Amino acid sequence: MSGYTIDRVNLACGLLFIAVGAVFGYQSVGMELGTALRMGPGYFPLVLSGVLMLLGVVVILQSIRAEGEALGAIAWRGIFLILPAPIFFGLTVRGLGFLPAIFCTALIASFASTRMNPLMAVLISAGVTVFSYLAFIYALGLPFRLVGPWLAF
Repeated sequence: MSGYTIDRVNLACGLLFIAVGAVFGYQSVGMELGTALRMGPGYFPLVLSGVLMLLGVVVILQSIRAEGEALGAIAWRGIFLILPAPIFFGLTVRGLGFLPAIFCTALIASFASTRMNPLMAVLISAGVTVFSYLAFIYALGLPFRLVGPWLAF
């Protein structure tokens, strides 16, 4: 491979994507898969793990073709706002209800960007909430309570 360099950071990321995808894919095979029209509990995680592994292969191929650059500073703001957001959702969806939990989760995650202003964060969170309602409640018919008992008057 003369003339090629390997970007070690992208190579490591690609291998990590493949490893995580393989673990989740292995765990989802033990569940009922169903079909594309009648999905079982293991179908979506299996498909998602396949996409993640495919993304890992693409990143690895890019790491061989591209010249590497130094790893930058760690984005602590993103770590402390993006990572807790889905945990917040999981802990509050039953108490707050689907709509407030989605809105607050998106609001928390939106402030990971240093360029985000409060008005834009609220607009994005409202858009994510509307999309989530249309996708999960209206289209898929998932049985979430829209507003939970913590907000009952």
